[in-house]
Amino acid sequence: MNGTIFSILLFIIGLVSGCGLTILLGYIRKFSASKEAEKIIETAKINAEKKAKEVLNEQKIEIEKIKKEGLQEVKEKKEELKNSEERLLQREASMDKRDELYQKRESLLDEKEEKLNDRVNEIQEEKSKVDELKNEQIDLLQKIANLSQEKARDMLMNEVKSNMAKEITQYIKEEEQEAKLIVDKKAKEMIVSCMQRYAADIAGDQTVTVVDLPNDDMKGRIIGREGRNIRTIEAVTGVDLIIDDTPEAVVVSSFDPLRREIARVTLETLIKDGRIHPTRIEEIYDKVSKDIKQKIVEYGNDSLFELGITKMDPSLVEIIGKLHFRTSYGQNALQHSMEVAQLSGVIASELGEDVMLAKRAGLLHDIGKAIDHDIEGSHIELGVNIANKFHEDKVVINSIASHHGDCEATSVIANIVAIADALSASRPGARNDSLENYIQRLSQLEEVGNNIKGVEKTYALQAGRELRVVVKPEEVDDLTAHQIAREVKQKIEESMKYPGTIKITVVRETRATEEAK
Repeated sequence: MNGTIFSILLFIIGLVSGCGLTILLGYIRKFSASKEAEKIIETAKINAEKKAKEVLNEQKIEIEKIKKEGLQEVKEKKEELKNSEERLLQREASMDKRDELYQKRESLLDEKEEKLNDRVNEIQEEKSKVDELKNEQIDLLQKIANLSQEKARDMLMNEVKSNMAKEITQYIKEEEQEAKLIVDKKAKEMIVSCMQRYAADIAGDQTVTVVDLPNDDMKGRIIGREGRNIRTIEAVTGVDLIIDDTPEAVVVSSFDPLRREIARVTLETLIKDGRIHPTRIEEIYDKVSKDIKQKIVEYGNDSLFELGITKMDPSLVEIIGKLHFRTSYGQNALQHSMEVAQLSGVIASELGEDVMLAKRAGLLHDIGKAIDHDIEGSHIELGVNIANKFHEDKVVINSIASHHGDCEATSVIANIVAIADALSASRPGARNDSLENYIQRLSQLEEVGNNIKGVEKTYALQAGRELRVVVKPEEVDDLTAHQIAREVKQKIEESMKYPGTIKITVVRETRATEEAK
């Protein structure tokens, strides 16, 4: 019992002691916290005062700096105003000096003007005295000669006119005679000089071309079984193949150089290839035709390059290239046109005319001959139409129209082209009249067949001894083909003159082609 009471007392004493200690510790902590807070506040006040002093010092320094800058700027402005004032004073002083100089000059000019007026008055008085003396002398001379001044002047002028008229007439007569001699001599010298400065080789075109063969066995392959190969070649190319006893050679005959060239290249390609049959012949012919077209363009471009002519429509260049395969009295048309262009340029340079325009007119003067086989009309009309189509210069168009005298030449260059054309044509051996007549006859022979309805194309073969007429199979039947042959025969007999006989062959062929795959 006593132990329990003792324990309770000890618990109470401990509890009271713990509470007292807790209260004591809380009081001690509160006291130290208040001390710490006072210390922090004191430190903060000290730091704030220090910071405020630093800010005040910085503000003072900034104010001093701004003040110094302001004073410096005011000082500079004062200096500028001072300099400006000094310059104004100097300018004012110089203006005063100029004013004084002007016043002095004005006074000097006034003095000179007075002197000049006095001098003019003196001269007028002297002139009046001279006029009086002159009139007195004239009156005295009139009394002595019994002639008035007007009559004497008229007599003198009439005498001078009479003498001058005789001298002028004699002078003009002498100068005309001398001018005629000089012009005639100069013209001959100019023409001879132009012909010497441009001298091209003369080469007459023929109507046949010889194709060399590697051996005589090739002739049989060209002919083919039952002659189908040679018939195909002649039908496709429009030429005549002459295979005779001449060793290792085949002759291609046609009046058209373009057809003959295509046929020659086609035949040579077939010989090199070795495969000669109708289908292959047509393939090679199509390929060669495209190559020849490209070569035509090259001929045209080469001609322009040689003459130095630029800026020409590509279609017109192609037409110029076709002249290579046309002839005029046996003379190559492109070679003739280039020769005329060169001669025109040389003559134009001698006369001081436009050289390039003269060359252009000379090159195009026979351009109509490139298409006169395909289109009706004279080469002059066709050439004028071509020039108008490609917007050529009026001088070029007039040169084309007037180079054969069909219309009046309106420019010096047109006359030059006509002269150059005559020079080129009149060169010894340049042309062959019989060949041109022969070509015209063959062209007329082909034209007879082309004008008949249902005819696709007509070819003159064997130098005009055979006319092969290809008709359109969808429009012409077998019976009508015979009628066309008879109609062509009658037209030839009525409208043409020709030696020997002409064989007319009408070809009507229908082809059906399929490709097996």
